[in-house]
Amino acid sequence: MTTDDLLELLRRHLPEIRASLTAAQFSGFQDGVLRLRAAGDDTRAVRGALREVRLALLPLPREMELRRKLDQFRSGGAPSAVLPDTDRLAELIRLLESVDWPALDPVSAEIARAVQQRLLTAPARGPERLTGAAAEDPAGAGLIRLSDPERGDRYPDFQFDPDTGEPRPVVQRINRMLLSDQDPWGAADWWLGGNTWLRDAPAALVGRVPDARLTEAAAALMGEGGW
Repeated sequence: MTTDDLLELLRRHLPEIRASLTAAQFSGFQDGVLRLRAAGDDTRAVRGALREVRLALLPLPREMELRRKLDQFRSGGAPSAVLPDTDRLAELIRLLESVDWPALDPVSAEIARAVQQRLLTAPARGPERLTGAAAEDPAGAGLIRLSDPERGDRYPDFQFDPDTGEPRPVVQRINRMLLSDQDPWGAADWWLGGNTWLRDAPAALVGRVPDARLTEAAAALMGEGGW
């Protein structure tokens, strides 16, 4: 799939994207698209803008057809496949700028709550079970922290070695790649949702497949070889 294919996909699914993102997330998506225009014919800058768009779209529910298609997009191809058609990009920006998008309608709020509730059902621990550097600065330790309105801060269990209780280095490394301190829900969704590269949820594969394989899957999503 080329960048132009991606732009067409985004244009057709724009209302669905807006319905599934908070106002702040949608604003980040808009910023990424505008950065894509500013990148011009600089392929490196274009790839950086595409990664910014990808980050903004990480919170989309994985069960959405659009999200599955986005997971298959790679921006590491030839420049002819990476550089966007200016007219197609201009049309997407026109739509973004011309529509008075609601801040957050009831459908958006319901979708966001459903995604968060799904992620909060995964086994997790509270801050009282953290030790050492992780207890002092969980975000600095590269841990995903999810806020539960009833139980407070929750830290998904897949992040910790079951024998020692210490954070798993591969999880810490990948969490930083996924910018979990900025978007913990998106990072948690990557770990706990199905993955087309790994054919399973990454969290279920920690300790079962080489760490490098998990890191490669995350890099394909976020790095130079992916978005």
